[in-house]
Amino acid sequence: MPTASYTLLQFGDDPLRHRLVDSDGRDAFTIQEVAQNPNPVVRLTREAAWSQQHPDIMGPDNSFFYLGPESTAGYIVYGNNRTNIPMSFFLRPGKQKGSLSRYFRCQNGRDYKWRIGSHRMECLDSGRTTLATWEVSAPDQEYYARLVINKNAMSLVTEIVTTLVLNRMALALGW
Repeated sequence: MPTASYTLLQFGDDPLRHRLVDSDGRDAFTIQEVAQNPNPVVRLTREAAWSQQHPDIMGPDNSFFYLGPESTAGYIVYGNNRTNIPMSFFLRPGKQKGSLSRYFRCQNGRDYKWRIGSHRMECLDSGRTTLATWEVSAPDQEYYARLVINKNAMSLVTEIVTTLVLNRMALALGW
């Protein structure tokens, strides 16, 4: 029976520097600061050894987070694309007053949302299907958090992880 979801374990709690590892110990994503130009630049890398295991994956291998002065929200660039996408475009607030949801649009033109929490987040499509769930682990675990991605969302996995990292940055940096 095919797998309905994939689990990645997050090692490290710093939203600007951590890695996501699959159940076979392969690095799936690496998030790290790559420059100070003069502001921080963070790169999310989808690791080739992991993505080769998943033929459904589409889209860019990398995304770059260009933070603004004093680590304010800046912009994101996917792969070698020259289009700068303002971080605020990925952090659009929910429609209800006081909503903790944040909406974003993928390169496929569809809108998705993250239900935001400090210890748990869910990514949903417009039909309210859960695409991914991120949750902080129990203190006795060796990893910081667990990301479960629905098999049907693998074509968007880089964009899902990019927006997850961005939402965690926004929480940590107070945007």
